[in-house]
This record gives sequence, structure tokens and C-alpha cells, in this order.
Amino acid sequence: MLSGQQIDDYIVVYKSQKASEMWNRTIGRSGHPRGKRLDFINASVAQLTENQARELENDPAVEFIAPDREVRGTAVPVSASVAAATAHLNATGLTGRGIGVAVLDSGIRNRADIKGRTVYSADFTGGGKPTDDLYGHGTHVAGIIAGDGAANPSRVGIAPKALLINLQVLDKNGVGRDSWVIAAIEAAIAKKDIYGIRVLNLSLGRPVVGSYKTDPLCLAVTKAWEAGLVVVVSAGNLGRDDSFGNKGYATVTAPGNSPYAITVGALKTQVAGDPSKDEMTSYSGKGPTLIDRIVKPDLVAPGNFIISLTHATATVANTYPQIKLDSSYAKLSGTSMASAVVSGAIALMLQADPLLKPDEVKARLMKTAVKPPLSATVATDPLTKKQYTILYDMFTVGAGMLHIPSAIAATETAPGVAASPAVRYDPDSACIVLDTNPTAATNVVWGTSVYAPNAVWSSSVLQGTNVVWGTNVVWGTGAPYALNVVWGTTSPWGQSSNWTQSAAASQSLQALIYGDQ
Repeated sequence: MLSGQQIDDYIVVYKSQKASEMWNRTIGRSGHPRGKRLDFINASVAQLTENQARELENDPAVEFIAPDREVRGTAVPVSASVAAATAHLNATGLTGRGIGVAVLDSGIRNRADIKGRTVYSADFTGGGKPTDDLYGHGTHVAGIIAGDGAANPSRVGIAPKALLINLQVLDKNGVGRDSWVIAAIEAAIAKKDIYGIRVLNLSLGRPVVGSYKTDPLCLAVTKAWEAGLVVVVSAGNLGRDDSFGNKGYATVTAPGNSPYAITVGALKTQVAGDPSKDEMTSYSGKGPTLIDRIVKPDLVAPGNFIISLTHATATVANTYPQIKLDSSYAKLSGTSMASAVVSGAIALMLQADPLLKPDEVKARLMKTAVKPPLSATVATDPLTKKQYTILYDMFTVGAGMLHIPSAIAATETAPGVAASPAVRYDPDSACIVLDTNPTAATNVVWGTSVYAPNAVWSSSVLQGTNVVWGTNVVWGTGAPYALNVVWGTTSPWGQSSNWTQSAAASQSLQALIYGDQ
């Protein structure tokens, strides 16, 4: 086929006109079939040639066009430290009862530990496929969030009475599309009052290829946040990547680059029952985000060698039988698991205080996060035996380590928007500072007047000893890594890159199966 004539799926975002009204004027005339309508972000999915997509971008009614990109799961279950925290919380009567958590993943298989609590299921991968999770990732995530230990009382999830909403957006190989995820988010918003949906868990992602402002996936996250839903997203498993001399920085995946999402990195448990001994994993995605330079992740939670639900026909468990413990449980690693831990914690927070808004949930989680006592650790890839030095800066651990009891006990309100702040590099001082023009909103909660004197972020320079991170230097004493990558205006992944053209898929899968030593 001639260059420019290959047909592919594109997401077309319109300006002020409704997508339904613009279809015939723009894409309908091309003769190519239409995919989905994504009315809540004023968009449509269409099959176009590359030349037609370029031509359509010049239409005055079109805001922008983006390929319908591939997304993948980023995996996780419940470690000993999380189980200990859960036992303590259960004694207080907090179980997540009545709180709906939508799991946008590979589906959920009905298992004893979550039996009767998956209140709604829908497939968004096309063809009306069964939603019982052929891959195995979504069931594992669901067990972390809401497993009640029916098959093994020692393996209880974070919110064992929470309700699950099963929105299948990944296929039997753990692969999905932006448009599938967007359609599922739209469905969650539409059904939130019917099923009590308060939390969206997105243990999935893809490389960042543009600003969150023009990324359809991030636009959908913003809509969910505006609708009153807390959106929890994994940071991705690309923290070992050094393809551009970046030493794992600027590897947070989309939609974790959205300032409105709660983006979660992964810890590894060193001493069972003692979260203070937890260390960072080498694979956890690091900030700042590409293009917009948003401070991410927002916080970190256990995600290494997590035990949770599986089933006999799960693709991932049968491909890698070493992860299976028995017919009910398997052990996976990744920021997928860590985000599920946080989603479960949020269900407990919302049960304790049903009036909490998304900004208050995020602010309390970050304000109460425990600052790591370490400045750096070394982790080993168990497959390659390569060692990675991990610096405990704000782009690695965010505001700190999840502390569920403190987050529940917090009482502060958030008068502004808890959008994650942006940073910039000041070449004169060789320091990283908060952007004086906040990326997401002007009325943010991270200023020095909120939560003072223990604000999550300070308005002062974010490098040195006079910040909320104690004596740890934010980025080291020299110039930041990969200035042209992290602080540039384009993505090294490229606008046309897909997941399989880089090492992203294999790196993420390796972390999922083998974790860190």
C-alpha cells in the first residue's frame, strides 16, 4: 500500500460543535466506517488513511486528531505489610461497604473472594466478548482491592466489602485501545449513581506522546474527575529505562501524566508487617512527566510480589506458571498492583467520610504519606541480575508512602484543586522549581498557605535542604539527567510510535512477572 494510504483508527476531537453533528461534515464523507462516538469528550473514532487524517486536522471544526493508541496492563496483589494494615482497619469496621470501585482492566472472573460483589459488567473491546477475564490481570487487581479471603483468610484485600464494577478494556493478551478505555470511563460516569461508583482504577497505560491537554485519554480522566470520581492510575513499569540517558526519569505513562489523576508508584516489602522498611522498586515509573513536566507519581504503595486472585485459564498465569501459588492465587508485581492498593484505601476513606470530594481524597493521601527514611537504595533485576540505584526524590516517591490509617484519620479540607503541580528547570541556578504558571489550575491546594507548615509541596526551590522532603536532594547535586528529554517540548517516543516499537512492552511484562529482588 502506498505511503499515506494505510487505514488506521483515529480519535477526532472537535471544537465547540457536538461530535454527532460534525460526523457527516467531516469523516462521514470519507466513505470509511465510523467506530465509536465519544460524546463526553466531544470526539469520534474513525477509520482513516494517514493522508485523510492530515487533511482533516486542517478542518476549522477539528480541535486535534490522535491515533487510537494501544494501552497495556501494568499489574499487582497484597503484600504482608498491606495485609497487616488491612487487619488493623477491619477492627475498626471499615471494609469499603457500599463503595463502588470501577476496574477498567482485562475483566473480572467470578472467584470465591469477590463472589456476589461484581454488580455490573460490560465489554468495551468489541464483539460483545465475555467479561470474565481471559488474561488474568483484572481479576488479580480486583482481589487486591476487594478480596475477602474466602478461599484463604490470610489473603484479604484492602476493602473486602467494596462493590466492583467490571469494565473490560483489555483483551486476552492484556492489550487495549485508548478509545476502549475512554468509552469505559464514559460508561462509569453515566452509571455512577446507579452502582455507587466513587473510584476508577486504571492499572494500565502507554508511553506519553504529547501534552495531557491534547491526549484524549487524559481528557477522559479530567471529565471523570469533574464528575466527582476519584481516578487512580498506575505510574507504569518503565523506571529501569535508560534509552535516552534518562536513568528511568520521565517514564510515567499515560494517563498517569494527568494532573487530576492520583498516580501511584510501586514499593517492595522488605519486612512483613513493617511498612517503614519498605523500599522503592527499580521498575516504578518516575516523573516529571514528558512534555508538561508534572510532578509524578503522587505517592507510592506496595506492589512487588503481591499475592491476589487468579484462575485456571488465565493467559498470564499459564504462560508464566511460576507465578501461581495454587488454583486461587498468584503473585504479580508492578504499579498496577500498587494502584489497586490505593484504590482500596480510598474505598475505606469514602466509607468513613462519604462526602469527600476527589481533591480532598488526593490531598489527604499525599499529606499523610510517610516520607521515606532512606535517600537511596539498590535493587536487583532477578532475571538479568542488573542492579539499579534508586534515588528517593520527589519524582520517584512523590509525596511519600501510603499510610492508610493516617489518611482515614485526616480531617483537613481542600479549598482548591489538588492538581499535581508542574516544575521547570532553571539553568541559572541549576535547580528545579515549581512552575510560576500552574499547569492545571490557579486555585491549587499545594501552596504554603494550605496545610502549613507541613504542606505537601513548597513554593520554594525544590532542591536543597529547606523543603518538605527533609535533607534529601530532589535531583542530585549536578545537572538533571537527559535535559533534552525531560525538559524538552517533544516526546522521544514520537507521535507515530506504538508500544511494540520500543522496549516498553517487554520491560513492563518483565516487571509484572519477575519484580525486584
